Amino acid sequence: MTAAPAAEPGTDPSTGSAADTPEVTVREVLTAAVAALGGQERTGQVQMAEAVADAMDAERHLLVQAGTGTGKSLAYLVPSLLHRERVVVATATLALQHQLVERDIPRLVDALQTTHPEVDTSYAVLKGRSNYACLHRIREGVPDDQGTLVDVPEGSMGKKVLELRTWAERESEQGGTGERDAAPRHTEREWRQVSVGHRDCLGATKCPFGQECFAERAREKAHRSHLVVTNHSLLAIDAIEGVPMIPDYDVVVIDEAHELTARVTQAATDELTVADVERAARRSQRHVEGSEADDLADAADTLSDAITQTDAGRIDTMPQHLADALVLVRDAARSCLSAYPKESSDGDADPGRTQAKGSVQEVFVTTERMAADLDSDVLWLAEGGQAGQSRIPPRLCVAPLQVWGPMRDKLLTEKTVVFTSATLMLGGDFSSVATSVGLKPSERVAGDGAQVAASPGPSALPWRGLDVGSPFDYGRQAILYVARHLPPPGRDGLGARQLDEIAELVDAAEGRTLGLFSSRRAAETAAEAIRERLPHLTTLAQGDAQLPELAKQFVEDPHTCLFGTLSLWQGLDVPGETCQLVLIDRIPFPRPDDPLMSARQRAADQAGGNGFMQVAATHAALLMAQGAGRLIRTTSDRGVVAVLDPRLATARYGGFLKASLPPMWTTTDPAVVRQALTRLAKG
Repeated sequence: MTAAPAAEPGTDPSTGSAADTPEVTVREVLTAAVAALGGQERTGQVQMAEAVADAMDAERHLLVQAGTGTGKSLAYLVPSLLHRERVVVATATLALQHQLVERDIPRLVDALQTTHPEVDTSYAVLKGRSNYACLHRIREGVPDDQGTLVDVPEGSMGKKVLELRTWAERESEQGGTGERDAAPRHTEREWRQVSVGHRDCLGATKCPFGQECFAERAREKAHRSHLVVTNHSLLAIDAIEGVPMIPDYDVVVIDEAHELTARVTQAATDELTVADVERAARRSQRHVEGSEADDLADAADTLSDAITQTDAGRIDTMPQHLADALVLVRDAARSCLSAYPKESSDGDADPGRTQAKGSVQEVFVTTERMAADLDSDVLWLAEGGQAGQSRIPPRLCVAPLQVWGPMRDKLLTEKTVVFTSATLMLGGDFSSVATSVGLKPSERVAGDGAQVAASPGPSALPWRGLDVGSPFDYGRQAILYVARHLPPPGRDGLGARQLDEIAELVDAAEGRTLGLFSSRRAAETAAEAIRERLPHLTTLAQGDAQLPELAKQFVEDPHTCLFGTLSLWQGLDVPGETCQLVLIDRIPFPRPDDPLMSARQRAADQAGGNGFMQVAATHAALLMAQGAGRLIRTTSDRGVVAVLDPRLATARYGGFLKASLPPMWTTTDPAVVRQALTRLAKG
């Protein structure tokens, strides 16, 4: 692997000349960077960096599992900066994106500018348009449904919106990014008052503030940069949906790759409510002279009646009344779009018309998809309900039955992709994850490029799987306890025996417990029981406060328990004695009534596979591996992962799930585990 020449400031990094540039290896640069950062060389990190560089050079896909503590971000950032063409790094979470942009990349750039100044270290962050403040909306307002300019709301919300406007103007004056993450604390509703989505945007050429636009500045900077950091969703929109969002690139590194299929599915999921159609019709009435807007409003009434007559859940066979209603809305939206007058030739954009037409376009695209053949999509009706003070209306949802096909056709055949995560091997093998992202087990090659399986044919996409291990000694640092003596979990939630077990374990650990539960109800039940039985401990439940605040309390006092659901399974980093016991109440299989998962499981069965193992068990294995990964975060951490579901020890699929977890010492003896926790608690 050789270094690319440093691009001149303000130029496209792909146009530099390689003349007279000394060759430098990835290992040399990594060693210099680690030394400059005050770290120490790790075998797994070096192995990963060289494998990433080889994959980029050979244009061969790579799946690399790197355990917590490996230093994987540096292991892919160094070869990315040395690669000859632009590289995109995509993350699933804002937390990792912040870590890369605020800490890892700047520190690496500082180190390389001293040791290897010839390397192009330009980088940029790229997010969806709604993540940036909109100067047009802030300065000129936005028309409401009647065309009246909306100014600042009243009350506390108005005060917050004014604060956000002041912040955005200051960002503009000082050359800031205008990114939501840098804004004063706010709610989703408050942020919507100072931002727009891509459908409501006037476009840089028509907006009077296009030259100052934060989103446009971010895109321009990305075009000038060698490394672009973005997220899974934006990558999916750009590569799979074909909407150009990211400048041309050669390679993409997908970190947190275990979440990729879920994020791509999320990006490709559309929803429709009656209110969406009504709003589009209402906004159109002042821009469309004929009856087309009224016809769209009438179609909304028909859709409302059809939804009322439709049972909630997955829709395998479209009821005729719903099919007719969707076609009616689709056709009315198409006619309404056609009735919009053409924009004036003087280039002046009407923000009200742009917003109104965008809402009709969205209704048209969504209903056209829902009314089409459902062979490649899953359609379901989600029930409405109450969320706090807000009423959630029933909504139709449509999502792709699978995403591996589009990913293979539109991403993997066009770019070189490096997938990395601490959790890519399920059941001890890469095949499950590889298949889910569009790679075939038969296409796997060895490190030297030799075919591992039978020859896959001329259209093959060769890929390599590599596990660089972990710096942690799980066999000495961690115990996996399976409560084999407990009854299997039932539909009624936690029973008395499970609650007794939780209380005994938490008491032995003197707090220091992260409880990962399959439902909010289970987490709250457990929290209430521990508060009653062990009042000397502090017990927190998800929902008691915002997650950052709960995490802060958990870290500050070791005699604390934190119980919660999915968001705690994957993003929480609490090293040290704060967390010495991770409780998992049951194997986290998807709900049987989950429309998308159940459809995918059935499709796998119909294709001759094992839908339970390919979908449900794989889903559970990923979550369990992530949950167990909360325990050991440094080489000095010690503790227990306690699974209260005996099926991990007794069911046939238990071996697959256990093989997906870190290699911890395993026991089913509760007395042994309580003694270990007591020793840990006493230091």
